[in-house]
Amino acid sequence: QGFIGFMFAIGSVGSLVGVILYQNILKDHSFRSLLFSSQLLLSLAGMLDLILVLRLNLKMGIPDYYFAVIDEGVSKMINRIKWMPLLVLSSKLCPTGIEGTFYALLMSIDNIGSLTGSWIGGLLLHLLRITRTEFKNLWAAILIRNMMRLLPLALLFLVPRSDPNSTLLPSDLLNEGDDDEAQRVENVE
Repeated sequence: QGFIGFMFAIGSVGSLVGVILYQNILKDHSFRSLLFSSQLLLSLAGMLDLILVLRLNLKMGIPDYYFAVIDEGVSKMINRIKWMPLLVLSSKLCPTGIEGTFYALLMSIDNIGSLTGSWIGGLLLHLLRITRTEFKNLWAAILIRNMMRLLPLALLFLVPRSDPNSTLLPSDLLNEGDDDEAQRVENVE
């Protein structure tokens, strides 16, 4: 229990480091290039699991305990770096007045993706005959997972090339909320 708690604590530190890296270094890069790089890094970071399963970390002289902690921290950091531009892009694309609904939609899509990924992962484990006691094909499952992490790169053309400092919505949509607010103030009486 102590080890798992320590891993989660290091994962949280890694997540915080990801936010700091984004804020101080990466926030001015274009959405598309940042999402491409972070998704590629996430796939590569998943190979750390493969190193652990194949016991290559022991050949490098790194005990399992330390390697698992490093893996958790790196994975959480890259996940946070990947998530930050998506949140910024979503806030840029959100019309005035529906911020809560838009955020709920974004979270719903993320949760559906996570749930679908878990189901497909469970099916993959079943097909590869990986159980609580049988891990012979675990390396194949990790390799397939990391290859699947590259699939979102095919949809990257849908993301604008602009940077976070540019305006993405047309000016009439941006000013529409101001007119509505003025009408509401006039109709108070």
